[in-house]
Amino acid sequence: MLIKIHPDNPSQRQVLKVTETLERGGIIIYPTDTVYGMGCDIKQTKAIEKIAAIKGANPANPDFSFIFHDLSQLSEYTSPIHNTIFKLMKRNLPGPFTFILKANNHIPKLFKKQKKTVGVRIPDNNIVLEIVRELGRPVLTTSIHDADEILEYTTDPELIYEKYRDIVDIVINGGYGNNEASTVVDCTGDDPVLIRQGIGELIY
Repeated sequence: MLIKIHPDNPSQRQVLKVTETLERGGIIIYPTDTVYGMGCDIKQTKAIEKIAAIKGANPANPDFSFIFHDLSQLSEYTSPIHNTIFKLMKRNLPGPFTFILKANNHIPKLFKKQKKTVGVRIPDNNIVLEIVRELGRPVLTTSIHDADEILEYTTDPELIYEKYRDIVDIVINGGYGNNEASTVVDCTGDDPVLIRQGIGELIY
C-alpha cells in the first residue's frame, strides 16, 4: 500500500493507519531527514527477523537503530547517559544523526543475543516522529539501499514503492528523500567519536 502523508502536517487518520499496521507486525517504509528507512514495531520479533532477512543481516543481532520521538524515551532502553553526552544530543536532535549508546537490559529481550549498544535516531521529520509518538515506543529502523552502487540510495518514493510493494505492508510517500545517510557518533566511551560523517554537521 502506498500512502501519501504531508510532511508539514501529517494526517492523524493516516498516522493511525500506519501505527495499527505496525502493531499487527507490519513493515513500513517512511521518510526521515536523511534517506528513506524501513522499520517495524520493536516488539514484533517476526517483523524484526523479516527486515534482517531483507537486508541480509544477522537475525539474532541485527545492527539496526531505533527511532525515538524525543530524548525522554531513551531511559527505557539505554544505560544512564553522561550529562555531557546528553547535552550534545540535545544540541543536535532532532536532526540527521545516529548516536550509539550503551543499551540497558530491555534491549536484549528484543533480540536473540545480547545487544550491548543501541543506535538512537530522532529525525527532523514530522511524519516518522508522529508515528513513533502515536505508537508509544520506538520504531526499529534501517536505511533503504539501492542496488545501483553509484546512486546508493533511492530518493523517489514512487520508485521505492515499485521495488518493495510486495515485500512491505506500507510505503509512505512523504516527498523526495535525501541521498546521504546520517552522521554516526559513538557515545559509548568517555568522549564522543565520529564514526561516519553523513549529512549532519555535529555541533559540539
